[in-house]
Amino acid sequence: MIAMSLAIVGAGVCAWGALCLLFWQGSWQLLYHPTSAVTRTPASVGLAFDPVGFDATESGHPLLRGWWIPAAADARYTRYTVLYLHGQDGNLGDTVDALAALHAVGVDVFAFDYRGYGQSQFVHPSEARWREGAESALRYLTTTRHLASNTIILDGKDLGANLALEIGAQHPELAGIVLQEPLDAPVNAIFNDPRARLVPAHLLVRDRFEAGPPAATLRLPSLWFFQSAPPGKGALPAVPDAFQSVTAPKMLVWLDPVSSAKKDLQSALARWLDDLHP
Repeated sequence: MIAMSLAIVGAGVCAWGALCLLFWQGSWQLLYHPTSAVTRTPASVGLAFDPVGFDATESGHPLLRGWWIPAAADARYTRYTVLYLHGQDGNLGDTVDALAALHAVGVDVFAFDYRGYGQSQFVHPSEARWREGAESALRYLTTTRHLASNTIILDGKDLGANLALEIGAQHPELAGIVLQEPLDAPVNAIFNDPRARLVPAHLLVRDRFEAGPPAATLRLPSLWFFQSAPPGKGALPAVPDAFQSVTAPKMLVWLDPVSSAKKDLQSALARWLDDLHP
C-alpha cells in the first residue's frame, strides 16, 4: 500500500511537472500573436522604401528585417526619425497604414519586425527579445545611418508602446516618445488563462511589460494617445496611472474612435513636434 501510494504521488508530481513545462514552453502564445507572411509593403500605398536587414550574425546573416521610409525632400520634420515599434499581433505588413500616416506628417520612418515576426529570425517572441530588437534598431540608426540620438523619436503601439516606455526610460538622450494606447497589465492575458491556475505561472513567466515603473522614471517629452468612449457612451475614461506618474513634459490626446482619428493623431503629432527642441 505504501509503495502504491508513493507511486501514485510520484506519478502526480511527474504529471504536474510536465504540465508546468508545457505551460512554460507555450504560454507566450497567449500574449504574442505573430504571423510570418508579410502581405503588404509601403509600396502598396505608393511609398518609396528600402528593405533593411540588420543585427547580423558573425556569418553576416541579418536576424532582424525592417523598412526605411524616407520623408519627402521638402517635408516639414525631416530632422526627425521615428522608430516605430508595432504591437503584439501580425507583422510589419499590418502596419503599413500607420507608417503611411507617420510619413504624411513629414518625418523619416524606420520600422522592423521583432524576432518571431515576419521575415525576422524564427524564434518565439519574449520581452527580452523585443528589447534586444529595439536596442539593435537604435544602434542601426545611430551607427549605420549616423543619426544623432536627439533626432530619434520612439513610437509604440499597443504592447509596442509598453516596450517604447522601457526603452525610452533607458535612453534619455532621445528626442521624445509617442505612446499609442499602451496596455495596462498586458501579461494578465497569460495569468488570467484558466491553465495558469494549475501551475505557478508568476514564477514560470518572466515577461511583465509593466508601464508604471518606466513611466515614473521617463525623462523624455512624451505624447500619449488613447481612444475616448464612442459618442453617447459616457464620459472620457480615467486618465491612466502610467501617464499620471510621468514627471517630464507630457501631452495626452483622446482620439474619437468613430470620426477622423487618423487626422486628429497627425495634427496632434505635428503640434507636439513643433514644441520639441533637439
